[in-house]
Order: sequence, then C-alpha cells, then structure tokens
Amino acid sequence: MINKIVQSMAEATADIRDNAVVLIGGFGSIGQPNALIEGLIEQGAKDLTVVANNAGVGHTGLARLMEVGRVRKIICSYPRTSDPVVFAELYRAGKIELEVMPQGTMAERMRAAGAGIPAFYTPTSVGTKLAEGKEARDFHGRTYVLEEALFGDVALVEAWQADRWGNLTYRSSARNFYPVMAMAAKLTIVQAQHIVELGALDPEQVATPGIFVDRVVHVPYGEPVVT
Repeated sequence: MINKIVQSMAEATADIRDNAVVLIGGFGSIGQPNALIEGLIEQGAKDLTVVANNAGVGHTGLARLMEVGRVRKIICSYPRTSDPVVFAELYRAGKIELEVMPQGTMAERMRAAGAGIPAFYTPTSVGTKLAEGKEARDFHGRTYVLEEALFGDVALVEAWQADRWGNLTYRSSARNFYPVMAMAAKLTIVQAQHIVELGALDPEQVATPGIFVDRVVHVPYGEPVVT
C-alpha cells in the first residue's frame, strides 16, 4: 500500500545531506514551508544552496535558515525585499554567495529539469550582466541566451491538502513555484495543512500529482478547509 505520510519532522527531513541544492517556494512569507525549514535546521544539514523567489523576510523561515549559518549560496530573483535584514548583513560580511536570476527564467529552468529538457534559449537577460559568459544565439533576427535546467536535491513544499499517495492541492498564491519545484527535485518533502482520504481530492484541483512527492508530514494551522 502506497503511503507517503510520515509521522515526524525528523522522519520527513531525514537524508538531506550537506551541500544539497534545496528548492524552497513562497512569495516572501506567503506559502513558505516554515515547519519544514525548522525541521531542516534541527536536522543539521549545512553548506546548502537555496533556490527561492527572494532572500527571506524577518527572522523566520528561510531567513532563519540563513541566520543560523546553514546556507552557503542563495539563487533568487529578489534579494531585496521589505525586510531582508538577515541576508543583507550576511552578504555585506561576505558570508553568503548570491546569484540573481530572473523569476521567469528560474521557473522555466526548474520546469525544464522536471520535463527532461537539458537547456533552452530565452531572450531574458540579453545585453545585461546576467548574460555574461553564457552562450547566445540568434533566431529570426533576435538574440537569445542559453539557460540550463535547474535541478534540486530537495524541494520543501507547503500544500493545502494531501492524500496518502502524495497528491497535492494549493490555496491561491501559496501555490507559486511548487509544481515545478516538485518536478525538478530528486526528493520532494511536503508539509500539508490537511490530510484527506484517498479519492477525496477533485482531480481537477490536483496541481502536483503524487508521482512527484516522496514524503508528506501533517502540519495543521490556520483556518479550516473551505467547502
């Protein structure tokens, strides 16, 4: 019987190694898998490369992971947010590396990884510092930059609902990058607000099929399911 639900955060975050590439979703604090991040802190993996939309907010979640010294490099689109105090201090002190990546390019690089596409051409970043050192090619009179697929060792996902097979639904903007992150990672770990019976999810609402999910841990909080 397939059952991807685990009973503890320690079990959920087991096997995440040092130097792993960790994909973390969320727009600022919206949809960020804070419980899994705290579990990762307790687990102890270090020298991580984190791929995220931004460089953390306040002192929780991703910002906390950086604050305790576990992140060697961050790849993100928005290193400057409303309250990036932790990242800013670490960067000025030379304690963290930064790679800036356009948001659409980041999403497409992960989607390509999940789809088995090794690289693709995009017009984004042409003529800027972000394109320096990258292969460029003209198509139909326009220049494009070659971007490689972006794989993750681990994806940390926050879902609204999950069943024991790992099928997932999301709520509103909390969905953000998670479908492509789950596809791009070797190991996908999910914190789900609600665990439902197999067959209870409307197939049309499943944004991440269970084939892309390895572990699910129940983290209830917030308001009840809207019916």
